[in-house]
Amino acid sequence: MLCFIDRIQPTAETRILDIGGYSETWRDFPIGSKITLLNLPKYAEKPQSPERFEYVYGDGRRLEYTDGEFDIVFSNSVIEHVGGKDQQRAFAAEARRVGKAYWVQTPAKEFPLEPHLLTPFIHWLPAYWIPRLLRFFTVWGWITRPTREQARSFWAEIRPLTGREVRELFPDATILVQRFLGIPKSYIAYRRAREKEKRAALF
Repeated sequence: MLCFIDRIQPTAETRILDIGGYSETWRDFPIGSKITLLNLPKYAEKPQSPERFEYVYGDGRRLEYTDGEFDIVFSNSVIEHVGGKDQQRAFAAEARRVGKAYWVQTPAKEFPLEPHLLTPFIHWLPAYWIPRLLRFFTVWGWITRPTREQARSFWAEIRPLTGREVRELFPDATILVQRFLGIPKSYIAYRRAREKEKRAALF
């Protein structure tokens, strides 16, 4: 969050749209910005602090907002959950369209530990193997005891991204690479508002 503040420089007047986020993310945020939390109904939390948060239902792949309606679009570990390549491309395009600036973070596929399954290397296997292994060969499976259908449905909603894919989805972004022991752990694609304005002025 300190890195976000330093790079994007929000103020108390900044309007922030957090796609797929929760109020807990902003608990220690020291700036009194107005934050809109957008989620699908099944993921929505109980509203709190209405003077600070606005809770809305929506789909990050099809936002019902005008171009540049928010000062910042923020998203933390969501884009890997929205579906396949086309759905991720739609999500990225909407974040870039609706936000004058944006900040989108996602775990790195290159990192050995798959964070959703809490298991190393499994996400590097051929895609058709993974649902078969989730139930009995992952920490997630041992904890949740899913049925075969639940395991298949869970993994169908997850598609980790490589650094190359993040750069392709956000061609106008600066890409930060968070590393652990030198290995990419997550990626942050961000664009400042003034960078969008500069690009628009060229055309």
